[in-house]
Amino acid sequence: NIYLRPLQVEDAHTSYKWRNDPEIWTYTAFVPTNKITKDIELKWLGDVLKRENERRYAVCISSTNEYIGNVQIINIENNSGEFALFIGEKKYWGKGIGYEATRQMLELAFTELNFSSVYLYVHPDNIIAMRCYQRAGFKFSSQSEFIKMEATQSSLSQAIA
Repeated sequence: NIYLRPLQVEDAHTSYKWRNDPEIWTYTAFVPTNKITKDIELKWLGDVLKRENERRYAVCISSTNEYIGNVQIINIENNSGEFALFIGEKKYWGKGIGYEATRQMLELAFTELNFSSVYLYVHPDNIIAMRCYQRAGFKFSSQSEFIKMEATQSSLSQAIA
């Protein structure tokens, strides 16, 4: 259904619209406080794509190549990093794409990037996301304001089996 490709600066022409939709940020720690213009997004994306400790990908529909969201691992150090995902095109919400993007990103992290673990933070009210992450191999790690979940190569293998 989907594939991941490296995020490109040109993707800002689409993603700036998502960043101005408060519904997309309901369960996240990041909430834009000012309107994000196309120019602001172009500059921001150009800057983050240069970071050595991040891997950012576009989520695309296989049949149409439509760019519909982002998946990334940031704060990479010691063969571990922080996972984040959002589907910006709301017509694709609830169709299993978040799970598939999560699974593909974990496979990339463990097979190509040789990570030992990947972690994420999820809002405790975001039950749908937690189920998606558990199905993909993430396990509960700890909780404060957000729930921390972690995946390893073996948890991914168990999830796929």
